[in-house]
Amino acid sequence: MNVEDLRPFTVEVSQAALDDLKARLANTRWPEKETVDDWDQGLPLAYAQDLATYWRGGYDWRRIEARLNAWPNYLATIDDLDIHFLHIRSASPAARPLVLTHGWPGSILEFLDVIEPLSRDYHLVIPSLPGYGFSGKPAEAKWSVEHIAAAWDALMRGLGYDRYFAQGGDWGSAVTCALGMHHADHCAGIHVNMVVGAPPSDLMTDLSEAEKLYLARFGWYQAKDSGYSTQQATRPQTLGYALTDSPVGQMAWIVEKCHGWTDCGHALGGQSIGGHPEKALSRDAMLDTVSLYWLTASAASSARLYWHSFRAFGAGEIHVPTGCSLFPNEIMRLSRRWAERRYTNIVYWNEPCRGGHFAAWEQPDLFVDEVRAALACMRL
Repeated sequence: MNVEDLRPFTVEVSQAALDDLKARLANTRWPEKETVDDWDQGLPLAYAQDLATYWRGGYDWRRIEARLNAWPNYLATIDDLDIHFLHIRSASPAARPLVLTHGWPGSILEFLDVIEPLSRDYHLVIPSLPGYGFSGKPAEAKWSVEHIAAAWDALMRGLGYDRYFAQGGDWGSAVTCALGMHHADHCAGIHVNMVVGAPPSDLMTDLSEAEKLYLARFGWYQAKDSGYSTQQATRPQTLGYALTDSPVGQMAWIVEKCHGWTDCGHALGGQSIGGHPEKALSRDAMLDTVSLYWLTASAASSARLYWHSFRAFGAGEIHVPTGCSLFPNEIMRLSRRWAERRYTNIVYWNEPCRGGHFAAWEQPDLFVDEVRAALACMRL
């Protein structure tokens, strides 16, 4: 792949689009209240209505638009698709290149609070996944995790970085692992905050208490929290009609995950339905991401990544130097002995005391410390 037509980009949503959003919020047709007193059936009606009222009358998209535009934004055409990315060159002469990749239902907004501290030591490239945010929407069924990794490798080399590091969580972890697996000639090492793999069958006896907790957390996810992935992996187009037409639908689809996947007061690593998402993320932060998905009509195009690659998530061995940070309310947590079967060259391992699936978004200071500590163990 080659990088073509690299050009500056400015985020500029039309006022007509913002006015349309407010009109649609005002005309929402609501379902009846849930029949339980917690989140067990999904986003509670009272909170959904409260959040939608704030989105319509108190939320300011122009604030986050200005934050994005405060950094250098670009578009580059890679394999006939426009990829949006931030590119922040460090002032340090010893800076090393690092590509940061988000996942679903995230975006490059997750990284805004870590740009300044990380850019002291790293040249940062922060792309929006294909079909997400201001990147183009693929018109061909070929943009798998492996294809995205090849595009990221081309982007890094096109920017002059023949050797670089990669970091990611969620789908960003999958893309980062694919960079380590298939582009080790350029990718010198990786750091992941979602350590994905199958626990080896021969290591499932004499489980530690931590391993039992990890299995219980993932069991809760499979039993109560994974319906979205089945829908997105099988019928993303059908889902897209609803979420692209209803801003409250898009909001509920994302905020439910801000509740279930953050470190917001859950018991036993996330099995409890207790907690509240605003203990981990502000309502403005959540609505920034919801608004980005809504204003770019990315519901179907973002979901298609599950259709392409969900069944292969976590497959393949990685031999490049690897740093692993296990935040406590991550969806999947592997013990080190389990993880070493897939990540064969772990040079850094740590389990921070707080945080969840959206590590950079929830705990930017801890995230920065983890990235720095992990990459300090690696060389270009």
